[in-house]
Formats: sequence, structure tokens, C-alpha cells
Amino acid sequence: MAEGLIGSATAARILIADDHPLFRDALRQALSSDSDAGGLSVGTIAESGNIDAVMDDLTENPETDLVLLDLSMPGVRGLSGLMNLRARFPEVPVIVVTGSDDPAVVRRCADFGASGFIPKSLQVSEMRDAITQVLEGGTWFPPDVNLTAEDESELADIARRLATLTPQQMRVLMMLGEGLLNKQIAYELDVSEATVKAHVSAILQKLNVDSRTQAVIMVNRIDALQRDDVLPDVR
Repeated sequence: MAEGLIGSATAARILIADDHPLFRDALRQALSSDSDAGGLSVGTIAESGNIDAVMDDLTENPETDLVLLDLSMPGVRGLSGLMNLRARFPEVPVIVVTGSDDPAVVRRCADFGASGFIPKSLQVSEMRDAITQVLEGGTWFPPDVNLTAEDESELADIARRLATLTPQQMRVLMMLGEGLLNKQIAYELDVSEATVKAHVSAILQKLNVDSRTQAVIMVNRIDALQRDDVLPDVR
């Protein structure tokens, strides 16, 4: 885990998740050059170009200390992709690295469990400082964004409800969205069907919906809303 990593003899393992090879290379160089300067000690830097590769890497390397996640790479459905990653690997901190600097996007990433948010326009020195802060067990978000600002949008309302789910409940919800049956979810999670049914009941109650279909529609609304109103393609 990243907590307490900085200042120890152990160097960080960082996974760069971005589908642009040039950006991955630039970020790798930024992290590798003078890696001991400013307290940032980087050991292994891994790379993935799609969300499936990210999941495979983290499954094989659960000791990973940090993921730098682009919201717009293949297999990532924006904010729900972040939610899925946090649900499956809740112990691994995630910093969102994206071309958007919209305050609404920053706040939603914080709501959905990101430990930091780095616009791709950020200076290298500031980016290194942000990463160091998260590796030390803290968080880093653009200082000009008020994370506590009131937001009455539909997306914010959905975010507040989803934030009440446990990581396991979120993972079950993501699997429901993939069309899996309770029996299939139980197999994937290595739990009983009764446990899955209990999770589904809790999900419906927390989201204030009447059916699993409505719960899935709610998650899909996140991506529709961010495409239309919040997270335009800025690359």
C-alpha cells in the first residue's frame, strides 16, 4: 500500500493507464528522471493501454502503490470506469490524469474515490509533487477547485447515492451492468448466491430504486450525462 511509502526503503510501483503511447512515455520520463528528488522514489513503472490490461496488471501485482488513470481510454466508460477500478481494487490509490480541468469532473472523481486529479496541462514539477503527496497517503486536487461546492445536478445526485455503496456492493453493481446473473456474480466473487442477493437488496435500498434494471440504468446515466454535459473529448 502507498501509506507510509515515501521515506522508506521501498520504491513505489506505479501503473500508467493511458492509451496514448507518447503521453505514457512522457509521463514515464517525468517520473523516472531524478526520481529521488523532492521525495519521489519510483521503483517500477508499468503501462497499460486499456482497462482490461489495467485489471490484469493489478490482479497480478496487487502490491501496486498507485494508478495514474486516463478517463478516456478504450474500455473505460469515464466515471463508471473509475468506479469499477475502485470497487475491484479499493486498496490501490488512483489519480485521474486527463485533459479536462472542469471543476465538476474534479468533484465527481473525488466523489467516486479518486485520491487525486491531475490535468495533463500541469507542470511536471507540480505533477511530481501531487504524486508524492498521494504516495504519502494524502490526496491532491487542483487547489482552485472547491470540492465541497453544492451541486444539485442529476450527476451529483447519482454520485451521492453511489458513494454510499461499499466496494463489494459497487463491484456487484458493475457486474449487474454487464448483464451477469446472480449465479455468475457469485462464481466471480467466490461467494454464495444468498450473499449476492443480500448485496443486490442493499444496493437497491441505498440507490432508492425498485429493481436491478433501474440500478443499472442509474449507472448508465453517469456516462450519458458526462458525455453530454460534463466530460467532453478534449484530446
